[in-house]
Amino acid sequence: MIKQNGFKTINTASVLAASLVAFSPAVLAQEVTEAQSLKEAVTEGKVGLDLRYRYEYVDQNDVSKEANASTLRTRLNFATAPYKGFGAFVEFDDVTEIGGGKYNDATGLPSAHTDYAVVADPEGTEVNQAYLSYAGVPDTGLKFGRQRIIYDNARFIGNVGWRQNEQTFDGFTVNNTSLSDTTLNYAYIYNVNRIFGEDSPKGDIDTDTHLVNLSYAGFDWVKITGYGYFLDFNDAPAGSNQTLGLRLTGEPALGESSNLIYALEYARQSDYADGQNIGADYQLAELGINVSGVQLLGGYELLGADDSAFQTPYATGHAFNGWSDKFLTTPADGLEDLYVQLSGSLFGVKLQAIYHDFSADQGSAHYGQELNLLAAKKFGDVTLLGKYARYEEDELFAETDKLWLMAQVAF
Repeated sequence: MIKQNGFKTINTASVLAASLVAFSPAVLAQEVTEAQSLKEAVTEGKVGLDLRYRYEYVDQNDVSKEANASTLRTRLNFATAPYKGFGAFVEFDDVTEIGGGKYNDATGLPSAHTDYAVVADPEGTEVNQAYLSYAGVPDTGLKFGRQRIIYDNARFIGNVGWRQNEQTFDGFTVNNTSLSDTTLNYAYIYNVNRIFGEDSPKGDIDTDTHLVNLSYAGFDWVKITGYGYFLDFNDAPAGSNQTLGLRLTGEPALGESSNLIYALEYARQSDYADGQNIGADYQLAELGINVSGVQLLGGYELLGADDSAFQTPYATGHAFNGWSDKFLTTPADGLEDLYVQLSGSLFGVKLQAIYHDFSADQGSAHYGQELNLLAAKKFGDVTLLGKYARYEEDELFAETDKLWLMAQVAF
């Protein structure tokens, strides 16, 4: 249940999957009166500037040196006014290290400082988004080019927006709302721009990917979403896979100031194109209650391991299975995540606490447990955020502490 413009109704993926990207000149452009000429489309366009500073500290027991990353992301973008249904949007990101801290930026390059703990925020300047749009077909939006794509709670398709260098997709997307209470999303993706940057050997995924996501929200108590994600990896064809799933979510009212929150989801991952020996289940069950803005929620998430472990390579992984990022790749024996979350607001400060217990799907291994804490507050256009994660190992990975301090402002 992601609210890109705030922190109300928080679950394990909110705050992070949306990742404070609410400001979007592309949205502003849709509110502008139709331009009468190409020149006016440019001169009446909107410029946006977004600054995000973050300090990240990582102490990991199996790495010799602690990481201290002090980075500033500067995002500059421009959206034309619409002209005969067409529009254009371009966005540049620059990530600069400030203060001389050392950290492993995870790029795999010689300059990565691999003797330090990982903070996956490499320096660099890139085109983050650049696309043409067309809204001349009723109830339909079309985009071609490099763009942000987030489906549902970003568990399978997301922008990894927490990292300073966002994940975006090169391709073609369609959004259609012709049928009442129904939204159809389709995307063809030929390249994924990952968070590691253009200079990294793992900075791009060369792919032929088809994404289909269909939802119906015509019932008061449930939203039904079905999806099929078909990933064909040109550089690693044996890993090509398809994921077919069904997701049910709802927030039925219990009274004037209270409501239930639930999510049920099942998906099956299997071979696609030249994929080999892929087969695993995904399951999610969440149930919570919100009373006057205070929310208590418990959940169970399974990334199974049958023929293979269930993987989510396009996900906003940081929003799930703990903020220490131990499980961005599912272990070979799969992952069971039992969690409980408490969130609310005190004196205008949004607060969140989550406890995770991790174990294997196959076998009896107990991986470890993790505590996540977050506090955030807005002061006008400025958002301040502090966050902490502590992972304690039993049979997998190493004890890790992470601390983040962040400030963001958008104009």
